[in-house]
Amino acid sequence: MALLRVTSPHAHGPMSTPRVMQQVLLATLPGIAVLTHFFGFGTLVNIVWGGLLAVAFEALALKLRGRELGIYLRDCSALVTAVLLGIAMPPYSPWWLIGVGMASAILLAKHLYGGLGYNPFNPAMVGYVVLLISFPVQMTSWEAPRGIGEVPGLLDALRACFTPGAFDGVTAATPLDVLKQNNSLLVDNLWASQPVFGRWGGLGWEWANIAFLAGGAWLLYRRIFTWHAPLAFLAVLALMAALFYDGGSSASGGSPLFHLLSGATMFGAFFIVTDPVTSAVSVRGRLVYGALAGLLVYLIRVWGNYPDAVAFAVLIMNFAAPFIDHYTQPRTYGHRKPQRSGGDE
Repeated sequence: MALLRVTSPHAHGPMSTPRVMQQVLLATLPGIAVLTHFFGFGTLVNIVWGGLLAVAFEALALKLRGRELGIYLRDCSALVTAVLLGIAMPPYSPWWLIGVGMASAILLAKHLYGGLGYNPFNPAMVGYVVLLISFPVQMTSWEAPRGIGEVPGLLDALRACFTPGAFDGVTAATPLDVLKQNNSLLVDNLWASQPVFGRWGGLGWEWANIAFLAGGAWLLYRRIFTWHAPLAFLAVLALMAALFYDGGSSASGGSPLFHLLSGATMFGAFFIVTDPVTSAVSVRGRLVYGALAGLLVYLIRVWGNYPDAVAFAVLIMNFAAPFIDHYTQPRTYGHRKPQRSGGDE
């Protein structure tokens, strides 16, 4: 009697690709709610319009590749990409900018390499970087948060997306950009003179980071990913900020708390660095991967040309992930580590 031979790995429990993607979508809700409160409905419009486009591009790519639409569309991976890119983009982005970003993420970064599981680079971050390099003005025009100006309503958000000329919002530099451009004021004086700063980080940004931290903690609780990469990312970022923090001079790069609660720090740590397809897979590899990503974020933020650097850091580490995995694979059960004798060449 011939028995069916099944090789490892063996999946246990109810978790599947659609369930994992749905958990990720649920975990983004606190951050989306905070962004909507402080910046208005622009992020929601980004997500809804981007989600429709992402599903359409996904269906088009599957059709051209001769794949069954129902199976692949139900895995929710296109929606996750749309939500992550929609969060990363400035609120009130025009419809064509969202379209270019979604096309780059779904068609270029995902299906050009064979679809989900074969893409070497994070699709949402590819779409973001394509837009940031190609359209820097639109990608750095963030709406002033609640507390500085009036937060636009839903109709204003729709006008900004589909009829950009009919909407004239009040934009403001991000806190990371303000600190990066400062070369004359002490940090305390800069904090007092600029309304974009909040209690610990940027006004609105600090609460958004706390909300994404809560969503990330939920994903850890649900065991969607392990703690190694996000904790290493945050620890090294905070360590670098502590080592190079000079007490708040005009040349200061910012305190550890400022870096942890400004920009896309928590969003990147728990929703981007943890991508199971494009990150390292071994335990030690995840620690190295997250630590180097955190190091790159600080280096680019403080000494690079971009105030926030999560997308660039993640894409650079996507390059390095196979190399990291090669040198951090655990010892095979039942075998000793190879010993190199002193006389070997």
